[in-house]
Formats: sequence, C-alpha cells, structure tokens
Amino acid sequence: MAKAMSKTKVAFVCRQCGGESSKWLGQCPHCQAWNTLEQVNIAPLKASAHQQGYATGRSEVQSLAAVNTQVQERLTTGFGEFDRVLGGGLVSGAAVLLGGHPGAGKSTLLLQTSCALAAHSPVLYVTGEESLEQVALRGRRLRLALEPLQALAETSVERIIALCQELKPKVLIIDSIQVMYVDEIDSAPGSVAQVREAAARLTRFAKQTGTILLLIGHVTKEGSLAGPKVLEHMIDASIMLESSADSRYRTLRAIKNRFGAVNELGVFAMLDQGMREVKNPSAIFLSAEVETAAGSLVTLAWEGTRPLLVELQSLVDTSHGGMPRRVTLGLDSNRLNMLLAVLHRHGGVFSGDQDVFINVVGGLKIQETSADLAMILAVVSSLRNRIIGRDLVVFGEVGLSGEVRPVANGQERLREAAKHGFKRAIIAKGNLPKQAIPGLQIHAISRVQEALDLLSNE
Repeated sequence: MAKAMSKTKVAFVCRQCGGESSKWLGQCPHCQAWNTLEQVNIAPLKASAHQQGYATGRSEVQSLAAVNTQVQERLTTGFGEFDRVLGGGLVSGAAVLLGGHPGAGKSTLLLQTSCALAAHSPVLYVTGEESLEQVALRGRRLRLALEPLQALAETSVERIIALCQELKPKVLIIDSIQVMYVDEIDSAPGSVAQVREAAARLTRFAKQTGTILLLIGHVTKEGSLAGPKVLEHMIDASIMLESSADSRYRTLRAIKNRFGAVNELGVFAMLDQGMREVKNPSAIFLSAEVETAAGSLVTLAWEGTRPLLVELQSLVDTSHGGMPRRVTLGLDSNRLNMLLAVLHRHGGVFSGDQDVFINVVGGLKIQETSADLAMILAVVSSLRNRIIGRDLVVFGEVGLSGEVRPVANGQERLREAAKHGFKRAIIAKGNLPKQAIPGLQIHAISRVQEALDLLSNE
C-alpha cells in the first residue's frame, strides 16, 4: 500500500513585516497593515535539504578570542562613491541588495560595475527581466567593454546555482530577485514565498562558496523594498538608489551594512554614457544662480565621513485657510513645528498665521539636527523679506529652551566652508575651533536670540 502523503502545511506571511499567521486576516496582527497577508506553502521548505546553515562542514564551539579576524581584501567596484557606501568595496561571500524606483539606474549602475569587475575577476550577470540582446545594446550604448563579461538570461534559481558551480564566478549579479523562482514553490514569481526562498538559496550559495552576490530589488509606491521584510535580514547590505523625477543626480545610501557604516552617502550623475560619480557633491547641492532671494541659506550637513554644503530655501506666506500649512522637503516636518514654537517663545517671532515651506535644494534628505539653526534663520529671512549674503554658512542644533548646541565634526565642517569660499559662519559656541581658520569669520552664539540679532545686521 502506498504511503499516504502528508498534509500540506500552509501559513500566511505579511509582505510588509514578514510576520506569519495561521489563517488569513484582512489586517496583519504584527504591523497592522491591511491586505498584506499571502498564503505560503511551507511543507516543501521544512523537508528540503537546502534549509541548512551557511557552514559547509560541522560547526565547533571555540573562543571568540581565537577566531581569525584578519581583515579580508575588498574588491573595488570601479566607482569610488559605490565603494564608500559599501564600506571600502565588496567582501568575499557578501550578499548585497540594491533597491530603487524604476528608472533610477539600478541596472545601469550594476552593468557598469560588472564590466569594471570583469576586467580582473570572473563575473556572471544574470538577467531575468530583459533579454541578452537588450543588455548588450545598453552596454554598447554606454560604450562598455563587454568582452570579459559573462551573461545569462535565466529565472530558475536551481539552474543558476548549477551553472555557477561549473563556472565558479567571483561575482554573481541577479537582475532582479523579484522575477526569480524556485521549482519547489507553487506560487508565482514575485510572491512572498518565492522571493524569500530564492534569496535564501542564493545567499546560502554565496556564503558557502565565497561568491559575491549582488541582487537588484524593486521598491513599492511607498519607497520600501518589495517582497517580504525578512529579505533585508538575510542579506549583508541593503543599499537604496534614490532619485527625484526632475533631477539627473542619484544618491546612494546604505540602509544596512554588516561590513561598514550605514550613514555614508554616494552621489552619481545620470548621463548619456551612464552613471558618473560626483566627487564634489557640495557643488551640486548649492544653487548656481548668482542672485539670491530672501529665505535662502546655506548649511553644512554631515554624511558618513564627509561634510556637504547644502542650500535651504524657505517660503513664508500668509495663510488663507483655517489651518496654516507646514511643508518640508528633505527635512523632518515635526522638527519644523518644534522650531517654530521655539522661535516664537524664545525669539519673539510669531508665525502661527503663516504657511511655512522649506526645501533642500538638490533633493538631499538631511537626517541630523545640525540644520536646526539654519531652518530658523531661513524662516525669519523669508518672513522679514531680508536677503542673507551668499558668503554666510550656518549650522547648529537648537534646544527647546532656545539654546544653540554644538554638533559633531564642527571643525571639519568649517574647513569645508572655507574651502568653498565662504567668509562668515554662525555656529554654536561649543563648535568654536581652538585655532582660527584663514579667511573665515566665525560668530559663536549660545542662544537663538543672538542669531536673530546677527541676522538683523545683515
């Protein structure tokens, strides 16, 4: 008598957070998102021999002091900005996920990177969304050296791994993970089960063989990576390629990185010849216009290991509705509301009946508090219609009691400002350098009112 087949076990997995439920629900019980649960057949995965760890042999307990921590030699991508975000280059056995909106340049960047790597290391470029003819046409349009690069049009994970075991590439590029599928999974490519298992098997293969794995991932309308949230936990580095619809510049930022810092920023320009790195990002974030207007002010943001000169633009206008608007692009809107309250309480400047708009020129997102003082002065400049000189740079954190606090790396920020020709700076007293910086007049303040007094003398 034939052995009875075991009953298939299913689960319902949330696309947003990766949480599992034993039955389908309209709302995820973990992240409270609606209509995000998808059915997953987990019976084949439980019995699969692929569900082993990354180690190829038997693991043994040992002291951490005895573990070899010698720094591995990194493989350079050919782009200094890409290497900066990765932490110095690619590490053997690392799994890197590159995400971004359609048209951001993910495939272009990795095709240029793969051609640069193929000049001295074996590289396999696997495309699942385009034909080899389309990839070759893009490479010729970008004038890349395509001869050393090996390419494959395939979506089956099993066949990709089998071919890699024969070719033994140093770098494996998958474009994209959302179209890959595993034969044992019944669901369609792009589903939670397929994306999770495909990424898990490719990552496991990379760890066991020391192959560098680069995955391209799509993003949702909200800007998050499509697929299950557990995908970000499987990989070593998650990098986002960001762009605005009206800009030819692209910013590369690490969301997760096990081999480097997560606060590094890389800047690229999308040209006819493909991606070109911008080695002086401060120049593109400053307006090229000679004439200035009220509400425009330059501040210094710190990204990773370098300072960036950024222009803030503020527009303050009388509100014609019952609720004044507070809109920020590239800054935290909640922090703007807080700073407006500080400005009223400790600076005597009322803006409760005004619409306030603040924009960061160039599409950069400032995620630190060093722009607080610049935001306040930009708002006052627009409110009073007073133009601030183009030779002034401002940075500092503002507290709720109206005090101006120092920020990290103040001296490096001031040197960057002096290098770009700025003559004056308004900073916190705690950032006052011990030695004078040639060509830069520094005004060190401790209260918001002191900064407003300096602005009145402009």
